[in-house]
Amino acid sequence: MTAPERRYVITFGCPDRTGIVARIASFLAEAGGWIVEAAYHTDRETGWFFTRQEVLADSIPYGLGELRSRFAAVAEQLASRSDWTITDTGERRRVVILVSREGHCLYDLLGRVASGELDVDVSAVIGNHPDLATVTRAHRIPFHHVAFPAGDPDEKAAAFAQLRQLVDASTPHAIVLARFMQILPPELCADWAGRALNIHHSFLPSFVGARPYHQAHRRGVKLIGATCHYVTAELDAGPIIEQDVIRVSHDDSIADMVRKGRDIEKIVLARGLRWHLENRILVHGNKTVVF
Repeated sequence: MTAPERRYVITFGCPDRTGIVARIASFLAEAGGWIVEAAYHTDRETGWFFTRQEVLADSIPYGLGELRSRFAAVAEQLASRSDWTITDTGERRRVVILVSREGHCLYDLLGRVASGELDVDVSAVIGNHPDLATVTRAHRIPFHHVAFPAGDPDEKAAAFAQLRQLVDASTPHAIVLARFMQILPPELCADWAGRALNIHHSFLPSFVGARPYHQAHRRGVKLIGATCHYVTAELDAGPIIEQDVIRVSHDDSIADMVRKGRDIEKIVLARGLRWHLENRILVHGNKTVVF
């Protein structure tokens, strides 16, 4: 298999005005940059402009650090306030996965990594139960068990401190809550902002609390789905990355609905993680633009 071409990925957002596209294109052209992918969007409600561009790395005559330094001057010319990143596809992406007992999302992600479909390094899987240790280690990935005692705030705080230490040790590009049934404290949400991704069913806010599929079955819903979003201190309310749905019928049992729900959760989480790792998601406030 031929290795993919190394690219620099530029994402940029600022208040909209004329000349932004021309200025960025001129900057890259002056450097000899070969643009191989470009996307643009303006949110007319907020007046904010977004772009994502990929440039062949070997077409730029200097390194990533100098490219960032030179682009910073361009960003300052274009707007007094802006959000931008430049990343190198040649840098391996690192992921840490957090789990509890349900393994369907973990199995799916590990399978995609093993097949090469998801080209990342899974640095560790961390579980608040030991149930998924065997399958993780079968993929030659370290598994760490961090117990979260119920009812004792001090012990739970200590568990989250241990979790933070294990996660931060690998400086991951993404922290995936793959059905991790613990609510992250606000300080972790802040420290992992823009890197922590969660997956859950899309019944919210209709069927809140325990046994949502049982509630939905009693109501006779005809669509079930899943939502992948960034984690924030407000529970299940972070910027949405991806959603999808699947039809169910009156003939589906609760078990059928749970099975179909798990299928859609796996697909939505895999899409969201891939887009995140490819720097295709630009966050502005509580909304996302996905290129």
